[in-house]
Amino acid sequence: MTTLTQYGRMAEKHWREHLPKMVQELEATGQLQEALSEAEEKTKDEMEEITRKLMSEQGYTPDQAERTAWEMVRERYILVPPEEP
Repeated sequence: MTTLTQYGRMAEKHWREHLPKMVQELEATGQLQEALSEAEEKTKDEMEEITRKLMSEQGYTPDQAERTAWEMVRERYILVPPEEP
């Protein structure tokens, strides 16, 4: 089992609070840790790609590019919209 980074821990906290049915299903099938690891990997990969593009194509500073990339990617994998009640 791999140790989660800040993104994985953030995803787990958010998912447990806002997506309890999904978490329960993932836990029941033993796939929660895999899903969290995948979410953090996809987040890191996309953020790196977007950060590079923003810096090279639009002249962003590294900090600006990273913050903008986070805002663009975070709701895809980490801060997923909540389940319907």
